[in-house]
Amino acid sequence: MAIKDLREFIALLESKGQLTRIAAEVDPNLEIGEITDRVSKQVGPGLLFENPVNRETGERYAMPVAINLMGSYDRMAWAMGADAETGTWRDLDCKAKELMDLLPLDMPASMKGKLDALMGLKDLATAGAKEVKQGKAPVQEVVLRGSDVDLTKLPVLTTWPEDGGPFITLPLVVTSNLKGRPNVGMYRLQVYDRNTTGLHIHEHHDGAKNLRAWQEAGVSRVPVSVALGADPVTIFSATAPVPPMIDEYLFSGILRGEPVEVVKCLTNDLLVPAHAEIVFEGWCDPTEMRWEGPFGDHTGYYSLAGDFPVFHVEAITMRRDAIYPTTIVGRPPMEDCYMAKATERIFLPVVRAMLPEVIDYDLPLEGVFHNCAIFQIKKEFAGQAFRVMNFAWSMGQMMFTKYVIVVDEDVDCHDYSQVAWRCFNNVDPSRDILISKGPLDRLDHTSNYVSFGFKMGIDATRPIANEGHEREWPDALKMSPEVKARVDAMWGELGLG
Repeated sequence: MAIKDLREFIALLESKGQLTRIAAEVDPNLEIGEITDRVSKQVGPGLLFENPVNRETGERYAMPVAINLMGSYDRMAWAMGADAETGTWRDLDCKAKELMDLLPLDMPASMKGKLDALMGLKDLATAGAKEVKQGKAPVQEVVLRGSDVDLTKLPVLTTWPEDGGPFITLPLVVTSNLKGRPNVGMYRLQVYDRNTTGLHIHEHHDGAKNLRAWQEAGVSRVPVSVALGADPVTIFSATAPVPPMIDEYLFSGILRGEPVEVVKCLTNDLLVPAHAEIVFEGWCDPTEMRWEGPFGDHTGYYSLAGDFPVFHVEAITMRRDAIYPTTIVGRPPMEDCYMAKATERIFLPVVRAMLPEVIDYDLPLEGVFHNCAIFQIKKEFAGQAFRVMNFAWSMGQMMFTKYVIVVDEDVDCHDYSQVAWRCFNNVDPSRDILISKGPLDRLDHTSNYVSFGFKMGIDATRPIANEGHEREWPDALKMSPEVKARVDAMWGELGLG
């Protein structure tokens, strides 16, 4: 059975000794962030702050704060359905293999054919969302409207000293296109006052595309809802680069092996997770902009302030004993890094279906999602590494990747020492470097332009015929198997440990 909701996941972590309850009074303004940053850097446990307090006013918040719940490889694997008794991070590789095995042996040649095959991984009719009767969902036990709506009563974190204010950092932002197809994305919300927030939604995201479509249709009050807390797979799915033809609820259902229960909002027709902790219902005028930020971001630097849409909250629904879920981002390792690594593993079948020469790939934590990808390939023809680079830059959110490194099949792409050794010793800059340009992640602060700039591909594979290297290529040092076997046999007698 899939994990039903956030609190079931919290109970699992506690049973495994992977949750620490903090009874001391701690302020969401900077203090929780500082504590969690230290715990994250030690790959410590999930945290539940039971008594958050506003030190300036002395007011105690009415709900606890959960953070860093998925902040390790094991906890992320359990979140994604690995068995909590025997499962490990490697189970995500097994899940990826299961997905790969469901693909046809002979993938269609056309891109549409490949996508159609990928979409047929399961019976999508049974994996789709299951609607719960309005008013019967746990998240609609408490309903606040009008003057009762007050976002300042929530223990929203200010995580870094120069942040523009408190930010909601783990929201599932629900929009729809003109036909009612839902999209669930994770876009931070800066709390401005009792009932308005910023909506930090980048122009490349499907949620932003939905807002533009409503605006072009002449709608000035676009329905938007935000869910805080859900089952961990659905939270993950809001961050995943899901193809546009699959909505995030469907994707979550495929990964969970059972549908996500959703409920229609009380003030609009959007569907939100029925087992969420808190839901904000409201609207957004795509033409109304407000200065948002700065914000201490997952790059480890402050993302700059700028104009973003405003989200107006008309109603809040929640559980009677709601938990406030949040996360802190910053210099790796942080909780979001493990979510990104889960994306790396889960989407391996998609990458391999599109690029059959790919054996594996790695997104280093230090690359913070979008700055580096390392591909391990079976090289068979001249220029193949450059094909991989260009194809990677054309694949969904991988278009933002600033550095693409390609290595041979005998190089473990997850061993950064091996990769660096090949790059430093095998690469001729005049032959093996590709400079390209195109879209960049909006958070990239190095480019001269916002969301646009240059990228680099590095071919660290061994040159073959017609790749411009006419000299003899040396063999890498390798001891003979016979000598290795003799030394293995005598190793215990050498006193070397």
